[in-house]
Amino acid sequence: MAGYDDRDGKIWMDGELLDWRGAKVHVLTHALHYASSVFEGERCYNGKIFRSRDHSERLIRSGEMIDFEIPWTVDQIEAAKQEALEANGLSNAYVRAFAWRGAGDDMGVASARNPVHLAVAVWEWGNYYGEAKTKGAKLDIAKWKRPSPETAPSQSKAAGLYMIATMSKHAAEAKGCSDAMMMDYRGYVAEATGANIFFVRDGEVHTPTPDSFLNGLTRQTVLQMLHERGVTVHERHIMPDELADFEQCWLTGTAAEVTPVGQIGDYKFEVGALTREISDAYEKLVRA
Repeated sequence: MAGYDDRDGKIWMDGELLDWRGAKVHVLTHALHYASSVFEGERCYNGKIFRSRDHSERLIRSGEMIDFEIPWTVDQIEAAKQEALEANGLSNAYVRAFAWRGAGDDMGVASARNPVHLAVAVWEWGNYYGEAKTKGAKLDIAKWKRPSPETAPSQSKAAGLYMIATMSKHAAEAKGCSDAMMMDYRGYVAEATGANIFFVRDGEVHTPTPDSFLNGLTRQTVLQMLHERGVTVHERHIMPDELADFEQCWLTGTAAEVTPVGQIGDYKFEVGALTREISDAYEKLVRA
C-alpha cells in the first residue's frame, strides 16, 4: 500500500468528500501543536460498523472532556461514516472518525476561538498484530506509565494520551515485540498501548479496573460475552508479579479485536481454550 498521504479515494471532511491527497490542514492547526484532537477507531464488517453509534457518542464525549464541542450530531457523524464507506467502495474496513481544533485566531495554549473540524477516513486494514492474532503476541513491559486521572482525562480518546503509547510501542518493536504492556501511575497493570488486557487463572478471568485508562468498547463487549457464558470475572487492580500465576492472556480493541498473548517480558502464556473460544465468538458476533 502507498503511504497514508498518497492514496486514491475520498475522505469526508467538514461535510464534503475530498480527494484523498487533497484532505489537508494548515501547519498552524492548533491540534498539531497542542494535541487538541480526539478520535475513534472502528471496524466495518460486511457493510456494518460494529457498535457504530457507541463510537460516535464517545467521540462527542471525548471532545467535551478536552473542552471543545464537535459541531456535528451523532446522526450526522453516523451519516458521514456511511458516506465515506460508500465513496470508497468498502464494506470491510477500518473507520477513523476524528475531530480537532484547527487554525484560527488563537495560537497559544488557549484556543477557544479556533474552529473545530471533523473528518472520517476509511481503509482496508488486516490483523493489527499480524500472525500474532493466532500464534499469540509478544509484549514488552513499558517504562512509561498511564497517568493519574487527576492529570489527564483518561476516559477521553484524546490524541495526546497516545504519545507515551507511541514511544512504548516503538521501544517494544525495537526488541522484536508486537506491543508493550503499560502500568498505571500506581504500578498496577493497566493495558497495552492501544488495547485492553485480560488474564485467565483456574478458569476465571482477571482484568484491570479501568480507572486510569480507557474502558474500551471491545473490552465491554468481551466482558458481556464472558458473563453470558457464566465465566467468573474479577475486575480489580493487578500487580505485575501476579503475571507469573496466570495461564492465559489476551488483548481487546477495535483494531486488535481479540488477540491472544504468548509472552509479556519473561512471563509466558498458553493460547488456551477460553482465549480461542472468546476470539472465535467475537469474530462471529461482529459479522452477525
